[in-house]
Amino acid sequence: MKLIMVLGGVIGFGIGMSFSWAQGSSWPAILWRSAVAALVAGILLRWWGRLWLKCLSESER
Repeated sequence: MKLIMVLGGVIGFGIGMSFSWAQGSSWPAILWRSAVAALVAGILLRWWGRLWLKCLSESER
């Protein structure tokens, strides 16, 4: 589960950084937005991963 959350954080950080850079934001703003995007993406991917594993185990039963 930790790997899924880390993967979500990396994806969120990359997306936040690329979108902020495309808007022409300053570097402190880019890092701030990327950190928030990493947090949100990590939490969402952790939730999705738990839901996926729960549904997978129910379908196996």
